[in-house]
Parts: sequence; structure tokens; C-alpha cells
Amino acid sequence: MSKHITVIGGVNMDISAALTAPFVPADSVPGQVTLGCGGVARNIAHNLRLMGHDVKFVSVFGGEIFGQMCWNECQAIGLDLSLSERCEGTRNGLYLCVNDQTGDMIAAVADTDIISLITPEFLEARIDAINLSSLVIADTNISIQALQFLIDHCTVPLIVDTVSTAKAPRLIKALRQSGRQHLHALKLNLQEAQAVTHCDSAIEAANHLTANGVQQVYITMGSDGVYCSDGTNHKHFKAIPTRVINTTGAGDAFIAGVAHAMMQQVAFPDCAQPGLMAAHATLLSRQTVNPDINTYINH
Repeated sequence: MSKHITVIGGVNMDISAALTAPFVPADSVPGQVTLGCGGVARNIAHNLRLMGHDVKFVSVFGGEIFGQMCWNECQAIGLDLSLSERCEGTRNGLYLCVNDQTGDMIAAVADTDIISLITPEFLEARIDAINLSSLVIADTNISIQALQFLIDHCTVPLIVDTVSTAKAPRLIKALRQSGRQHLHALKLNLQEAQAVTHCDSAIEAANHLTANGVQQVYITMGSDGVYCSDGTNHKHFKAIPTRVINTTGAGDAFIAGVAHAMMQQVAFPDCAQPGLMAAHATLLSRQTVNPDINTYINH
């Protein structure tokens, strides 16, 4: 088996606004606007490259200028795009977010219709190559049917990031419809966990998920840290005290840190600690991916 990680999911052109004054509804506010390549899966893949891993990235890119820019940037950071595809005549994924002067998100809009092109048939054509990986990571930007295909056909450990409260139910539906009904690991925040389990606490939500086929559950809780469970072992890790500059991308970095630890054979639940260190590094950066993240992980 090759010692690489395959990451499957969205790639967007990110347009990010960081306010330098308090937000005022229906008014123009001073700030800084940046343009860069993003997307949950792409951010995870980027973080893993910075941590020293070989990464195959499986996604669909638009045929216009934003798609070309994202393709070029992914190649520049060393992602293997041999399983990805440029889709002529299709607009690349776009993500627009506005953060207040403390770094917290005020609002965001995701225009990601292109991701529907990652179908079960798209994945079936690539599944033999995907199964040569050591780990596979997918985000719930892809459809229920695509997630179900991966659950049913991945022969290596599959990790899923639930992305948002709107998209998290896709994973639960895919898991219920799956013939295997087994998932190696799931990362979600507390709000997403509550949305898919209808449980109030992280403990209850994790118990629900492990009872329904998830082997390892990581529930991130912002400044309250992360709760981990495999149904038998349970642990709450405190968050690393951080001067927050930007919250966007911290969850993506967390799952990359967990995957990094898994590749190094770190046992559950201790693999959450590098995840917290990666999230900490990202919170300290104005960029969605901290280019110096590896120094925090190996500190």
C-alpha cells in the first residue's frame, strides 16, 4: 500500500473580507478583502502537504479563470491532481465570507453547485486508485449518493468532515443507506452533532454516533476543546489558549492534524492532540491555511 492520503471534496475560490471596524448592517465597513484557493477538502489536503504527506486530491475544477487559478495553486503546493478533473463550461466553486474585527464569521455564502459532478460513477472510475491510499478523507460537500459509495467501497479507513449543519445530515443518511453501515472516523462540531443526533450534549451525541456505526467520533467545541469517543474510550481535551485572529479553516486543520497522527500510528484518542495544535496554529493566522503549521505540529 502506498503511504499517501487521498482527500475527496470541494475546492473553491475564497473571497474573504476581514473587517477593521465594527459591523454595521446595510452599510459599507472598512476592512481587507483577500482572494485565494479554499474549500474544506482542499484546505485539509493543503495542511497535510505542509505536514509532509503525499496527497492525492480528488475534486472538480471549473473551466473558467477561477478554476484555472485553483488548479494552478493546487499543483504549486504539490497536490497530485491525477484523479481530479477540469470541467469546461462549468463555473468553479466560490465561497464568500465576512469576518468581524475579532476574526469571527458574520456571514458566508457558498456557491458550490459544481460539486454535484462528483457522482458515484465519477468515484467508481477512480476507486481502485483511491483504495491504494493509507487513509481517505471526504467532506460532505459531495452528495449523499457519493458518500454512500465511499462508505460501501473504501477498503481503507475513511474519515468524513461534516462541513456544516446544513450538510452534516448527508453523512447520516448515507451511513443509514449503506450496506456496510461502518465509518472509521467522523469529525463534526457541536452544532453539527446536535443537528444530526438531536442530542444536547457532546457525550450523548458521540454515544449516538458510535452506536450507529461510527468507530471514532471527534466533536470540536471551539474554546471548550474537543470531545472524543470510540464507544469505549472517552476523553475531553481542553483547547489550547489562543489569541484568535481568524476562525476560518480551524476545523479543516484539526482533521488534518488527526490524520497526520493516524499516519504516525498515534493511538485513539491521543491523535486529537495534534488536531488541536493544528487548529491553534490556524486560529493564529490571517490565512485559512497557516503556512507554518508544521512547526506547531512538531513542536
